[in-house]
Amino acid sequence: MDAAFRRKAYQKMLEWKRLDNGSSALLIEGARRVGKSYIAERFAKNEYKSYILIDFAKAPQTIHSLFETEGENLDNLFAVLSAYYKVRLYKRNSVIIFDEVQQCPKARQLIKYLVADGRYDYIETGSLITLKRNIKDIVIPSEEEHIRMYPLDFEEFLWALGDEVTYPLVREHFEKRKPLGQALHRNVMKLFRQYMLIGGMPQVVEAFVETHDYEAADRIKRRILKLYRDDISKFAEGYESKVYAIFDDIPGQLSKKEKKYKLSSISKKARMREYEDAFVWLAEAMIVSPCLNATDPTVGLKLSEEYTTQKLYMADTGLLVTLAFQDDSYMDNELYRDILLDKINVNEGMLTENVVAQMIKAAGHELFFYSRSDKNNRTNNMEIDFLIKRGRKISPVEVKSSAYRKHSSLDKFMDKFDSRLGEKFILYGKDYMEKDGVIHYPLYMAGLL
Repeated sequence: MDAAFRRKAYQKMLEWKRLDNGSSALLIEGARRVGKSYIAERFAKNEYKSYILIDFAKAPQTIHSLFETEGENLDNLFAVLSAYYKVRLYKRNSVIIFDEVQQCPKARQLIKYLVADGRYDYIETGSLITLKRNIKDIVIPSEEEHIRMYPLDFEEFLWALGDEVTYPLVREHFEKRKPLGQALHRNVMKLFRQYMLIGGMPQVVEAFVETHDYEAADRIKRRILKLYRDDISKFAEGYESKVYAIFDDIPGQLSKKEKKYKLSSISKKARMREYEDAFVWLAEAMIVSPCLNATDPTVGLKLSEEYTTQKLYMADTGLLVTLAFQDDSYMDNELYRDILLDKINVNEGMLTENVVAQMIKAAGHELFFYSRSDKNNRTNNMEIDFLIKRGRKISPVEVKSSAYRKHSSLDKFMDKFDSRLGEKFILYGKDYMEKDGVIHYPLYMAGLL
C-alpha cells in the first residue's frame, strides 16, 4: 500500500476475510471523505482476483433497479453486473463493493441472500447508515461485520510522512513509562503540532505531504466543510437550520472554559428535545464525536450517561482549525501561527482537548466526562475532561497546558471515588513524569491509553 494511505483498518479487513470466509459482508462506516471508498477498492485489488465497485451515488437507475427486480434471480443479477462493469467474477475469489450503500437500501437488504448464496464476498461502505430515511422499509441484514473508520490517527499521519520509526519509539517509552528525553520529545511535539493543524482527512494529508503547504491543506479542508454543509441541506431535511446552528457553534463552545454544549448560546428559548434530532444527525454522520456526562462512574459509564449534558468535539481536529476561522482567509487564521510557534493560549486549548478526544475515540474508547455542579457550595464543583474504561477500572484523564500548576478537580474526584478508580492520567505538552500518584503523559500518547 502507498505510505500516504496506509490505514490500520486494512488489517481488520484482512481478519474479516480470513475469519468469516464469506459468512458475512463487511460494512465500513465513516464520515464523508474519511477514506472508506479508497481502502475498500485497494483491498479488493490486493486481495481478490477481480472486483466490481458499484458507486450508488453515481450508478444509473438501471443498476439501482436491479436490486429490486432481480433479488430472487441472483444468476441474472451477477450476469448483468458482470456485463455492465466488464468484469469477470470468480467463485470465492471476487468481491463486489457496494459504495455509498445508504443510497440504495434495497441493495443492503439483499446482503442476507447474497451472503447465503456464497459465491462472492461483499464490502459495503457508507455514512448515515442508521439514519431512519436510509433504512426505511428494509430489513437490516444481520450478516454484516461492522468497522468504523476514522480520520488518520497520529501514527497513520506519521506513516503518511514516510516516518515508520518515531511512533514505535513513542509506544516503547509509553509501555516502559520513561521519558523520551528533551531532544526527542521536542521533535515528536513538533510533528504532533503539525498533526493537530492538518488533521487526518486523507485528501488533506495528501496535499500537505505533496506540498508541505498549510494553505494548500486548508483549501482542501474548506472543500470538505462545504461538502458537509451540502450534506446537511440534502439529508437533514426539515431540521437543517438546527444542524447548521449546532455545527457552526462548535468552535465557540469548545473555546470556553466549560466546554459543555449550551443551547442557550443559539437561542435562550432552545430546548434539547427540539434539537435532539440535530445532535443525532451530526453524530450519525460521524462529523462530530459527542462526549456524554457519566454522572456516576462507579456503576459504569454507559449506565449513568446523561444525554442532555454533553460536549461536542469535531471528529477531525484539522477541520476544527479551519471551521473556527471559516469566514476568514488562511492568512487570518491565527491558530496556524500560534500552534506552530507552541503558543497555546485559552482558544488554542480547545484544539488540544479536541485532538485528545479524536485519539481516544480512534483507539476504541467511547467518550465520557464527569461534571458536578453544587450551587450551594462551589468548592464541590468539579469536571474531569475524559473517563476511560481500562480493564474493570475507570481512569480519569485531564488535559492540561504545559504550564499548569494544580489539578484541583482531579484531586476532588480521587477523594470521592478513589477506591474504585484505576490509574489517573494527565495529558500535557511536556515529557513523561509521575507525581503524587498521577501519571503525566505527553499529548501524543493519548491514543495509547
